[in-house]
Amino acid sequence: MHTYTFPDTNLTLVETGPVERTYVLRVKDMLEEDKPREKLLKYGPSTLSIHELLAVVLNTGTIKEDVLAMATRVVKEYGERALSAQTNAAALAHDLEIPLGKATQIIACSELGRRFYQKNKSGLAVLRTAKDVFTYTRDMERLPKEHLRGLYLNSHYRVIHDEVLSIGTINANLIHPREVFRPAIEYGAAAIILVHNHPSGVTKASGADVEVTEQLVAAGKIIGIHLIDHVIIGQGKCASVEVQYD
Repeated sequence: MHTYTFPDTNLTLVETGPVERTYVLRVKDMLEEDKPREKLLKYGPSTLSIHELLAVVLNTGTIKEDVLAMATRVVKEYGERALSAQTNAAALAHDLEIPLGKATQIIACSELGRRFYQKNKSGLAVLRTAKDVFTYTRDMERLPKEHLRGLYLNSHYRVIHDEVLSIGTINANLIHPREVFRPAIEYGAAAIILVHNHPSGVTKASGADVEVTEQLVAAGKIIGIHLIDHVIIGQGKCASVEVQYD
């Protein structure tokens, strides 16, 4: 790979092969007023995109990755709502291959926002149908990897906790009931809705999807915290895994 810098411009040319070339805009190459932190100071936080705001939080990148490139990748690979819901810094660092310190910065920032938001109880999302779930988790529909999320509800069907449980293909050997029900017990949830995306865009449940769902429905009946739905998110559509939930 060859890198070429153009002194009179804000562009760096990265040659990745004999034909393909990718233009990478780094923070240090940007005009001063276009840099995320300077932009925030001059125009206010509302003018920044999600990845620009995250770049301000992260402050610096790594030797291998510029801070803006890191922020953009993190938002793209994890999803905005899932990122804000994650509470395990070690898991976040592992999943996204970022330093643990960076992960703790994201977790701390998300926790601040979550606590401010939860002061307004009427602001909690109410989920009564698969369509409600799709609207709430639509940021998952274009994720490049399969994510499994747990939505934990109170007795009024309001979301009191939202957590990414795993990243990767759903497999009964990897999704253990204790990982799904631990947050439910911790947050005093009355019910759980599982959500996962299919990067292919197809919402038909696989055999593994059905197997995992049946196992968790059975576990929920024993524990007394019921799994009431498992929704698959595709591109612009959703479908519930068809099992007996009652």
